[in-house]
Amino acid sequence: MNKIGIYYAYWTHDWDADFIPYVKKVAKLGFDILEVNSGTVVNMGKSARQKLKDAACKEGIELTYCIGLSAEYDIASDNKTIRKNGINYLKKSAEMLKDMQGKKLSGIIYSSWPGNFDPKKISKEKAWENSVKSMREVAPLLEDYDVFFNVEVVNRFEQYLLNTCDEALAYVNQVGSPQVKVLLDTYHMNIEEDHIGAAIIAAGKHLGHLHIGENNRRPPGYGHIPWKEVGSALKKIKYNQAIVMEPFLMPGGEVGRDIRVFRDLRYGADLDKEAKKALNFIRKIVN
Repeated sequence: MNKIGIYYAYWTHDWDADFIPYVKKVAKLGFDILEVNSGTVVNMGKSARQKLKDAACKEGIELTYCIGLSAEYDIASDNKTIRKNGINYLKKSAEMLKDMQGKKLSGIIYSSWPGNFDPKKISKEKAWENSVKSMREVAPLLEDYDVFFNVEVVNRFEQYLLNTCDEALAYVNQVGSPQVKVLLDTYHMNIEEDHIGAAIIAAGKHLGHLHIGENNRRPPGYGHIPWKEVGSALKKIKYNQAIVMEPFLMPGGEVGRDIRVFRDLRYGADLDKEAKKALNFIRKIVN
């Protein structure tokens, strides 16, 4: 049975947040996982980390971590100093996972987010080469700590390196570490893949994490994502890892700005009730 989670930013306007209230909230709603911004936890002191870890343990909630690296940590950059900063930051992130007894960090950890392509500065081929070499420097630490990095496939409007499952598979195969896997997201697949189910099946054993959301970024059940196809594909590959929903409904603040939510998608609905409804919907699909 897959563990089902939700991203904390469903309820927030800013990326930095106190995660403990959301740990309690998702436990009450019946989720298994709360996914949080790894950058916030990397910057936490020892005491704050322990409080978060204790709260999650008390509520029986698993924490998973996600981030889109800022430009200063772009490991695909042609600037050697920026690449080195990014490598060091990813190593710090791996150390955070070990400290928090976590297992996985996912997201745009192979370049930067948002990642605007400028062919005058660097070719895609060169950026790819830089990224693979950088990730290879991080991979031995992941193996030592037994933690996983999942590279997220996103649409062409947010990044340029990994837009399809096939690109992500080529990337992880070139990195060559069992600790570096693929993250697929139904919202992004709806834009870039020919067939969502086929992409999931192609990922197979390399699929380390799954984000779910509708084509309009509303909770599952309010759009045209082919959920039966998604569920069938997951069962075919015997996927037993986390499934984390990432709805974004609220305009305003850093989150609304960065995710491009320019109209209120709540339509007067209660966020907690909608999350619970989506959880029940997905459990029927995947189990």
